[in-house]
Amino acid sequence: MRLLRDLGRRKLRSTLTISGIAIGIMALVVFGSMANKMNALIDGGSKYYADKDVVSIGNMYAGTIQPLSLTDVDKIKAVDGVAAAAPSIEMMLDDSTATTMGTPEMITGTVPGSDKGLETFATTIAQGRKLQFGDTGNVVVLGSDLARKLNASAGGKVTIRGQEFEVIGILDPTLTAPDKDAEMPLATAQQLFVSTLPPVVRANVKASDLATSITVYPAKGVDPAVLKLRLEAALGTSYSVMDGADFDAMLGSISVIFSLVLTGVAGLSLLVGGLSTINTMAMAVAERTREIGIKRAIGASRWRIRREVVVESAAIGLIAGLIGLAIGAAMTTMFNDMGRASGNVLFDLTFGTAATALLFATGLGALAGFVPAWGASRLDPVTALRYE
Repeated sequence: MRLLRDLGRRKLRSTLTISGIAIGIMALVVFGSMANKMNALIDGGSKYYADKDVVSIGNMYAGTIQPLSLTDVDKIKAVDGVAAAAPSIEMMLDDSTATTMGTPEMITGTVPGSDKGLETFATTIAQGRKLQFGDTGNVVVLGSDLARKLNASAGGKVTIRGQEFEVIGILDPTLTAPDKDAEMPLATAQQLFVSTLPPVVRANVKASDLATSITVYPAKGVDPAVLKLRLEAALGTSYSVMDGADFDAMLGSISVIFSLVLTGVAGLSLLVGGLSTINTMAMAVAERTREIGIKRAIGASRWRIRREVVVESAAIGLIAGLIGLAIGAAMTTMFNDMGRASGNVLFDLTFGTAATALLFATGLGALAGFVPAWGASRLDPVTALRYE
């Protein structure tokens, strides 16, 4: 109670100080939640590519993807160290799909079981079932975000590229790329992919012979990096082969940028909030010089004086942290609710981020109060008693 009374002595000053720190903490929470989501996407990709190689021609995300022939699967299987080669079709869900932060909405055509049980990136079903070998026609399994956007449920119907599909399953959230995927049989995806090709190209290709990538699983004991070199030598320079190291090198810079932004926000809040708290506590000490002198005269130790000032300063930081966390959590929830309609959930507020924000705010307050506390504890009791 005494602590609250001391803070209430200077309501406007305390409010302004708390507001300055709260704004910094709010930014820390929002940017931290955005970084969490981005890091989850990158970590998911790292786990996916960690134990395999992916063969393609061109780059889908750069708009330079070119079709592969399924005859390439046989070439790849003939390479020493290959345990399985699974062809797939990957394409944008819609030609008008906007590029947003995160992964785009995708169509993925696969042959269930072609990985021979070697795929380690596991997904689980929330509704219905997964694709099975032998599934044909317009059936689809949707990722959680895409299902929410399309208002779909297992057993229902959705329209993809002008065609009606039966939803046979919906995946549990993964916080990674599968959340925005529409997975369907390879033959169905091949037909959709061919329809996107220029007429001249379309007339000279056979849909059932096409793939956009081939996922290669190494045999037991074979390093994916070594297998990558063998694949490049066997396939030639027209093909690109990506492994886990390539993926990390390509997207690792994004994680670094977000970390730098987060550090910049934290540093700014430290500077603004810290200076504001130092000013507030220095003025508080000056206003209570006689009170401190009386305490020292009746036997209060220097340690007790320092402790009182630091605790009061830390309390300012804690209150500001709670307010900033509450505002930041409300903002991330609001933005996620707004984004769910379009399948874009961009923030992931974790317990670790929330705890870090509170500890940072409290520590900032305590640290900023240390200098005024040290000065207060060094006051001469006699001089302090004469202070007007």
